[in-house]
Amino acid sequence: MARQLAPGDVIGGFRLDEKFHHGGLGTLWKVSRADIAAPLLMKLPFLLPGEDPLAIVSYETEQMILPRLSGDHVPKFVAAGDFDGPYLVMELIAGRSLLGRLEQLPLSAGEVADLGARIADALEDLHRQRVVHLDLKPSNVMIRDDDGEAVLLDFGLSRHLDLPDLPAEELEGPIGTGVYIAPEQLLGSRSDRRSDLYALGVLMYFFATGTRPFGEPRTVGQWRKRLTRAPAPPRRLKPDLPPWLQEIILHCLEVDPRERYQSAAHLAFDLRHPDLVALTARAERTAAGGILSALFGWLRQARSRVSIAPEPVAVAEAAPIVVAAVDLGEEDEALQKALIAAVERLAAGEPGARIACVNVLKLARLALDETEDAEGRNLHLARLAALKHWAAPLRRLPNTVTYHVIEALDPAAALIEFAERNHVRHLVTGARASSKMRRYMGSVSAKVVAEAPCSVTVVRV
Repeated sequence: MARQLAPGDVIGGFRLDEKFHHGGLGTLWKVSRADIAAPLLMKLPFLLPGEDPLAIVSYETEQMILPRLSGDHVPKFVAAGDFDGPYLVMELIAGRSLLGRLEQLPLSAGEVADLGARIADALEDLHRQRVVHLDLKPSNVMIRDDDGEAVLLDFGLSRHLDLPDLPAEELEGPIGTGVYIAPEQLLGSRSDRRSDLYALGVLMYFFATGTRPFGEPRTVGQWRKRLTRAPAPPRRLKPDLPPWLQEIILHCLEVDPRERYQSAAHLAFDLRHPDLVALTARAERTAAGGILSALFGWLRQARSRVSIAPEPVAVAEAAPIVVAAVDLGEEDEALQKALIAAVERLAAGEPGARIACVNVLKLARLALDETEDAEGRNLHLARLAALKHWAAPLRRLPNTVTYHVIEALDPAAALIEFAERNHVRHLVTGARASSKMRRYMGSVSAKVVAEAPCSVTVVRV
C-alpha cells in the first residue's frame, strides 16, 4: 500500500475525504460511500517491506475481532480489505478522545469517578463478548457526544478468547503500552479481563493526580519495576483526594490480579456509589513502601508464575452482581423467608458475587411527596434501616452486601434501570398475592421479568 494518498482517491469503493492521523503503524482517513449515509473512518496499515511487524499483526487481529463486536461501546464494523488491498472501515465516532483531557489534569474526584464508571461500563460490555482489550489508554477511549457513553478503540493488541492470539504467536516479549501494561501481561498472560481493570486504575490515577503512577518507562526492564514496587498513593500527590477514590484506584493497581476488582461491573458499581465503598488500609496509605515492601515484591516476582499469573480467568463468568428486590410492605413472612433463601442459594454458587438489596420508595404522581413519617423520621433513612434489618441474615455470607433505596414513580422501571446501569447478572424478587388491581394494571414482577436485561427469579410461596 503506497503512502502517497490524497483526498478523492478511492479504495475498496470508499472515497478518501480527509486525513485524520498519520502514525507509525498506518493512517486514518474520513471516508464516504454513496450508499452509506453515516460518517465512516478507514484505517490503512503500513504493510510495506521493512515496516514494523506490529503493524501487520495488529491489522490482522483487529480485522478478526472488530466484526464480531457489537453494542454502543465499540465502533460499528463496516468493511475490510484483504492483503492485496488492506483497509478497515468502521463507524466514525462523533465524540471526544480522552487525549483531549490531558491538558486539564488533574480532574476533580467526581469527574474521575464518572469517567472511570463509563469506561468500566464499556469494559464490562467488551468482556461479556469474550474480549480483553489489553491496550486501554486515553487515545483508545472516546466519549460520545450524544449520550456520553465511552467507546473503546483499537483492538490490534486485544485477545478474543475464541480466536487465535496472533500477537502472542507472532511477537516476542511483553505486548502493550508501557505506562498502562498490567503485571501479568509482562509475564505472558493475555487472557485475564482484570488486566484491563489494572490499566483503568492507571488511567484514573493519572487523571486524578496529573502524574502517571509509574512514570513513562521506555524499556521492558523499567516496565517490570511494577512487579516489585507500588506507586506513591494518590493522596500523597493530591491530599484533597477523597479516601474512597484512593481505595478504588489502589484496589485496581494490586499486583496480583486475584486481589483486584474481579469484574468491571463491580468497579463501576463502586465508582457510582462512593458512600458504599468499604475502606481498607489502602484508603489511608501515604507511602509507597520501603525496603521490606520491595523485598516482598522481589520474592513475589521470583515465584510470579504462581502468585501473579494464575490460570486464565474466563471472561464474564465470575463476580456477578445479584439484586434482591425487596418489598418492605409485604407482610407475608413466609414469602420474605423464601426470598432470603433464594438469594442465599444464588450466593452459595457465586462466592465472589455482590448482593445488592434494593427497595423502591414509590413517589406520588399527583400529590406532594411526604419526606417524613408521622413520627418525624426521614422516610428514605427509615426505609434504608428497614432494608438493612431485612437483610440481616445475608450478613453471615462471605459476599459483599450493599443497600439501596430508590425513589421513583414506577417501581418496575426503577428496578429495570438499576439492573441495566449496574450490569446486574441476576435479580430476585417476590410475587405478592393476586388482586383485581394487579390483574388490571399488571404486577411489578411481571414487568421486570419481561424487560430486565438479566436473569430474573420470582419467588412464590
